[in-house]
Amino acid sequence: MAKTGKNKTVVVIAGPTGVGKTAVAIEIARHFNAEIISADSRQCYREMNIGVARPSPAELLAVRHHFIATHSILDEVTAAMFEDYALELCAELFRQKNVIVMAGGTGLYLKAFCDGLDDIPDVPSQIREMIVQKYNAGGINWLIEEIKEKDPLFYTEGEIQNPQRMMRALEVIEATGQSILQFHRGKKVKRSFKMVKIGLELPKSDLHQRINHRVDKMIASGLVNEVKGLMQHKRLNALQTVGYQEILDHLENKLTLEEAIDKIKIHTRQYAKRQMTWFKRDNEMIWLAPGNTSLIISKIKECAGNLS
Repeated sequence: MAKTGKNKTVVVIAGPTGVGKTAVAIEIARHFNAEIISADSRQCYREMNIGVARPSPAELLAVRHHFIATHSILDEVTAAMFEDYALELCAELFRQKNVIVMAGGTGLYLKAFCDGLDDIPDVPSQIREMIVQKYNAGGINWLIEEIKEKDPLFYTEGEIQNPQRMMRALEVIEATGQSILQFHRGKKVKRSFKMVKIGLELPKSDLHQRINHRVDKMIASGLVNEVKGLMQHKRLNALQTVGYQEILDHLENKLTLEEAIDKIKIHTRQYAKRQMTWFKRDNEMIWLAPGNTSLIISKIKECAGNLS
């Protein structure tokens, strides 16, 4: 990536699901005349809207967003692809702007962009094939139990409920004896622009209340019909997502709707806890409440300098 100059800054807005990243990112982007790059591994899929809390049409009109509804669930989207995409986009946007806002809760995508990804040793094909066969036979429950037993670090901090990432983690632990997350903690790549990392957090009770309210709103907005339209793709990695899996179980008469809603709330709260565990490891993250945007903006100016 070409040298961008000392006054170019990416403001990263991170935090758990439901904390209010979208609203804060929009206010910050409007203040600095910036555009927003989404760092969300699910909002990039065109077919998924309600269940991934994609920004509303009004929010998308308020500030230009990137990496929203850019791909199909049939596409394979990875952290490495996101890193390349986001770096190329930054180089383009920095020709006109001094600030770019990146907002999202997918820790690995943010890590890839901010620090680069570590080289992971090749995994023998027979290990990969064995894991795929066992997953096809035992499903996601088998995967979760294998991860819990063999890679407790990934079980605690990784993307449980994401079969693609869990199978990858299992491959790496089987081949190397090390958790894939240990490979993600290596040396950092030096980027050619400044970064200010803002983490948004709320008291646990407030965050849980927001999550519960958002799940109820998703149901009222038509999540069941959205998932019903995707049932033919239920085995795709994109659909192995909190909110979609539980409604799929409801549509297959494994859960009542009330049971499915309760499970979505529980699983979303668990996911938010794993996100916070991931982000709290980053010593560069400045933790602030989402309600005080003026404080967030002044902190960004203080850290970046040369911004108006």
